[in-house]
Amino acid sequence: MDNPQTSNPNSSVPKIERVRHELKRRTLTVSNVEKMTPGMLRIELAGEDLADFVSLAPDDHIKVLVPGPGEEMVRRDYTPRRYDTDARTLVIDFAIHEAGPVTQWALGARPGDSLEIGGPRGSAVISDDVKNWLLVGDETALPAIGRRIEEAGSDVRITAIMAVADAAEHQIFQTDAQLETHWAHRPLSEATDASALMAVLQSVELAPGTFVWIAAEASVTRALRTYFVEERGYPLSWIKASGYWVKGKADATEKFD
Repeated sequence: MDNPQTSNPNSSVPKIERVRHELKRRTLTVSNVEKMTPGMLRIELAGEDLADFVSLAPDDHIKVLVPGPGEEMVRRDYTPRRYDTDARTLVIDFAIHEAGPVTQWALGARPGDSLEIGGPRGSAVISDDVKNWLLVGDETALPAIGRRIEEAGSDVRITAIMAVADAAEHQIFQTDAQLETHWAHRPLSEATDASALMAVLQSVELAPGTFVWIAAEASVTRALRTYFVEERGYPLSWIKASGYWVKGKADATEKFD
């Protein structure tokens, strides 16, 4: 396998612009519910509050707020999968393999139901000069991966490696980009084991100037990031890695960059 320090001219640093947004709470109405796969539910929301909604990066996060114990509101992070300010619509994909309060809300959601969201607080916009991407993630990262793929232009090349339970969880993405997909199967009970993703990664070559994006359970993300840096000699400036969830901790994330 080629060493990216000799075959990949990544000595420059890709430009990442951090844009802050006005933090605003919005009340929306469920307009459609679709079962994408056995483990993924897609909910479309609508409302005039979306007139000024802004999400500039595919891996942005909004807060979804639902009633919790007593009068408490429970907040969880989700990716704006797709939005249309003119149509006043927002799509959110919910991985439904866990039984938390937001998952329970999603499972019971019907057209006409209300939902509050907040944010996104900001966007990390990676320069359009980046034309090669390696996207690696688990079920929780699929909305961000799917959005990145579908928003990419025809001059962009994307390799996506996604860990899911089985073939029933595969998704089809509509895109103009040059796309190569790999699905790594492992039981949900092994979602903290990086070996399925690692096995695929070791057979993937990195084209010159590839930006590596990783999101999964925190220990998996850490293992994959370490692999790129220590075994493949890949520069940290060309990697964005996030722990989208932490085993055993509710509403926990980890940033590695």
